Amino acid sequence: MSAPVVAAVLCAAALHAGWNAVLRGGLDRLWASALMCLAMAAASAMVLTVLPLPASASWPYAAASGVLHLGYMFALTATYRAGELGETYAIARGSSPVLVASAAALVAGERLGLASCLGIGLVSAGIVSLALRAGFHLRALPAAILTGIFIAAYTVVDGIGVRLAGDSVAYTAVMSLSWCLVLPLLVIAWSRGVPRATPRQTLWGLGGGFAAILAYGIVIWAMQHDAMGAVSALRETSVVFAAVIGRLFLGERLTPRRLASCCAITFGAACLALSG
Repeated sequence: MSAPVVAAVLCAAALHAGWNAVLRGGLDRLWASALMCLAMAAASAMVLTVLPLPASASWPYAAASGVLHLGYMFALTATYRAGELGETYAIARGSSPVLVASAAALVAGERLGLASCLGIGLVSAGIVSLALRAGFHLRALPAAILTGIFIAAYTVVDGIGVRLAGDSVAYTAVMSLSWCLVLPLLVIAWSRGVPRATPRQTLWGLGGGFAAILAYGIVIWAMQHDAMGAVSALRETSVVFAAVIGRLFLGERLTPRRLASCCAITFGAACLALSG
């Protein structure tokens, strides 16, 4: 991978961990997700006023990604109700390189070399270590793994879609609009009205949305230039950012075992990235 792509994806990883901390730290996480979607929809609409639509061949992929993102957001909020950010984020994000690399090999012909296999083994070992940690909320495990499956699915779909789109920014905007206007309506219907939120919570939610679309927009751009598996894996260094954010701002413990697990996941992701 080229240095600009590596730097951009690492920046996206930090942003991604940050908006997940916003979601994990809010009182009403589903409504926080809805606020983030409103910000993402607004940003996407502004982009599409100045850019042409992506190639029509990419539209089915953008729509499919939208459906998968809806499933992802509901799985993610369910995950954060059951466990701490540093644990659940690592499992959800850590499982996705394994799934993306495997799917990319089947769908896009991306081969798995020795470094890739080593990376998959390290990521899997880190996930198992986190899952078996004493005191871990096992009820969070199914939702965290399901979240990882959704992540892998929309990543592969978007990796194919953006290569057909011709413009990563326009594709990101269309894909985001395909689902970001739907989730707030679903939340309002589910809550039977607009949930209460303080001005600060509203501001954080909207800010998280802008960070989220910027972070994933960078990833989509990177998948135009490098292998899906490599880009996805490098993005998962976000588990380290998440652990640090959880420790500094959410009062979560950063134990030696958790730190070692996150390092194993991160090193495995690096092996996958370098193999690309």
